[in-house]
Amino acid sequence: MEPKKTVLIVEDEKNIVDIVRFNLQREGYATLEAYDGEAGLALAREKKPDLILLDVMMPKMMGFDVCRALRAEGDNVPVIILTAREEEEDKVLGLEIGADDYITKPFSMRELMARVKANIRRTAMVSGAAAESGMSAGGALTINTDSFQVFKNGKPIELTQREYELLTFLASHPDKVFSRVDLMEQVWNYGYVGDDVRTVDVTVRRLREKIEDDPASPRYILTRRGVGYYYSTL
Repeated sequence: MEPKKTVLIVEDEKNIVDIVRFNLQREGYATLEAYDGEAGLALAREKKPDLILLDVMMPKMMGFDVCRALRAEGDNVPVIILTAREEEEDKVLGLEIGADDYITKPFSMRELMARVKANIRRTAMVSGAAAESGMSAGGALTINTDSFQVFKNGKPIELTQREYELLTFLASHPDKVFSRVDLMEQVWNYGYVGDDVRTVDVTVRRLREKIEDDPASPRYILTRRGVGYYYSTL
């Protein structure tokens, strides 16, 4: 039997922690809990969970700072930001600092469980892809799917897991255009979308800033206006 996947819940409202823990355990996950940002960061470093549910507004350390610290240390654990605020800036900031996903309170347990499952399944799929050999993405860009590294002109580029997956997906279907909805389904593993398509735009922008010589005039990931994105081999 495979060991249970572990979810770390970092949230200062005990009633939320209790109900989320109950539902996760019922779905077969092991759980860890922390009630402030500092304790959450310490647990993440020590226990290496498979996924983190991370509240934004917390004592001692904001959720954004926890995520920022983990990413700076090279930890690419999937992070789902929990935010009580509907402001677009919160969602975009979470993605900009390397979170994989966000969900706005109050959320339904069904939706939360779907997102947890999708993000953990995504991680497992990428691990399975390690059996593939490295592939050239064309030009000065090389993707090594054995080591999960991307090189530009021979130098490694630091990508988040989501950025890496988006790049490898598009590069493995060269010159094929995918809509935002397609990408949410194929890369994010979501069967529902709504406002989440903004997530695709933010991730593409972050990726371009890392792999393109001139992000404003991209060479690799191009936009087909009104349709979607594609990886160019021209």
